[in-house]
Amino acid sequence: MDTWMISLLTAVLATAMWTDLRSSRIPNWLTFSAAGIALAGHAWLGGLPEMALSMSGFVTGLGLFFLFYLSGGMGAADVKLMAAVGAFVGPYGALSSGVLALVVGGFYALGAMCYQWGVVRTGQRLALAGYGALVTGGKEWAQDIQLPFRLRYGLAIVAGTLLFLLGLSPFEG
Repeated sequence: MDTWMISLLTAVLATAMWTDLRSSRIPNWLTFSAAGIALAGHAWLGGLPEMALSMSGFVTGLGLFFLFYLSGGMGAADVKLMAAVGAFVGPYGALSSGVLALVVGGFYALGAMCYQWGVVRTGQRLALAGYGALVTGGKEWAQDIQLPFRLRYGLAIVAGTLLFLLGLSPFEG
């Protein structure tokens, strides 16, 4: 990926992080324009094959988090941000960034729980929720670990993407 594309993606990520922290929103104008610029930039740099790779990354990023959105675990803006990231980094980058975002997001959620309830109470709540999930097989257990505030998952997407851009990938040994 060219330096100017990395610079542009970094600017998009910084803007997404800022708006997510400020208002718990990632605006459509940011995600849609970023995806469009990424597609056009790849087409300009590498023609139709590069644009197809960018579109494939867009679809990978979108599909990766869409099920989380459908289950109510993630907002639509987070899904659109991941799709825009995919348009910049392609399907491999979208998958890598997305997996890294899920790992970072898990630590973020665990840290938020420990902040809210303390380490011991968090452990108790997670143990009870896990037991409840095994016994009931339903969603009743999720209420035991519900935080009184919304996590800003755009931050995890930004962190996962930056880790990927820095050369970290969960798929390389």
